[in-house]
Amino acid sequence: MILIAIIACEVAFWVAILAGLSARYLLRRRRLGLVLLALAPVIDAVLLILVAVDLLGGGTASWHHGLAALYIGVSIAYGHRMIAWADSVFARRFDGAPPRPKLYGAAYARACWRDVGLTLVAAAIAAGIIGALVLVVGAPERTAALEGYLRILGIIVAVDVIWAVSYTVWPRRAPAAALGARG
Repeated sequence: MILIAIIACEVAFWVAILAGLSARYLLRRRRLGLVLLALAPVIDAVLLILVAVDLLGGGTASWHHGLAALYIGVSIAYGHRMIAWADSVFARRFDGAPPRPKLYGAAYARACWRDVGLTLVAAAIAAGIIGALVLVVGAPERTAALEGYLRILGIIVAVDVIWAVSYTVWPRRAPAAALGARG
C-alpha cells in the first residue's frame, strides 16, 4: 500500500511541476503555474499523512515506510533545485532562454559540496521523520525496520561526500572544444 502511495506521490509531484511549467510557458498563465508548482510540497504532506495513518492504524513498518521518509527528505531538500532545473529546461525550450552553463574545475567541486549540504539536510529530515514515527507509534516491534534506514541514510551521505572529495582532488576538466570556444 505505502509503496503504491510513494509511486503515486512521485508521479503527482512531476505532474504538478509539468502542469505548472506548462501553464507558465505554454499558456502564459504565471499565477496558475505558481499555484500548480505550489502543490509539490502538499504532495509530500499527503505522503507523510498516509505513512503515519498506516502505522498508527496498526501497520508494521517495512522498507516502504523508510523509503517514504527518504523520499520526503529528498523532495524537501532538493525540491526547489529540481523545479529550478525543470524551469530552466522549459525556459530554454519555450521562451528562448540561454542554456545553463556547465560547471568545470573548482566551480564543479563547489557545486558537489553544496550537494553534500543538501544531502545532509535530506538525511536529517528523513531521520527526523523516522524518529517521529517511532516515537508516535510507540511499539518498537512494529517500527524495528525503520531503524535500518538510519544506516542507509549514513551510506547515502558518505557516498555524496566521497563524490565531492573525488572532484575536489581530481577536478572535472572542460572539454577542449569548450576551452577553445571561450578563448
